Amino acid sequence: MSQTDVKILGISGSLRAKSINTAALRALYELLPPGVTLTEADISDLPLYNDDVREQGWPAPVARLRQQIAEADAIIFATPEYNYSIPGVLKNAIDWASRPPEQPFAGKFAAIMGASPGAIGTARAQYHLRQIGVFLDLQFINKPEVMIGGAADRFDANGKLTHEPTREFLKTMVTALADRVRFIRKAQQG
Repeated sequence: MSQTDVKILGISGSLRAKSINTAALRALYELLPPGVTLTEADISDLPLYNDDVREQGWPAPVARLRQQIAEADAIIFATPEYNYSIPGVLKNAIDWASRPPEQPFAGKFAAIMGASPGAIGTARAQYHLRQIGVFLDLQFINKPEVMIGGAADRFDANGKLTHEPTREFLKTMVTALADRVRFIRKAQQG
């Protein structure tokens, strides 16, 4: 099997220009195993979910996101934690993308990571996202769980992840996700 075939879509749950979660997601570009590509989804222009709007047809930003999800082999969510849960903008993106027909999350492999100045690095938000993922039929990898606590000391002023143990941890996560995609493909091919 070719090792050049795993497409990952990264979705950051933060809209901030200097988001540490988006910075952590972007750190993956330097850490991707051979044959793996990463594309970032832009959720900043999604309207608030409204089923009346959906019944009139997919707004262009929603159609774009749904297409990106459908074309990806796997998803990596980089989520902040707001009020013990995921941010509203991430939930809004998930709500739009998950509507029928052809819900594009179904059967996709996924991983979650999150960075926070606090000690537990978005653990509660990640657990909520895993619960949402059950309904979406996402297949999350279980390990490693990437919860980057004390994030202010792990990134430089330009948002570059400089903490080498954290970089290795992210590399382990993205490699595990790609390996899972490849393992299942191989099993399905018999």
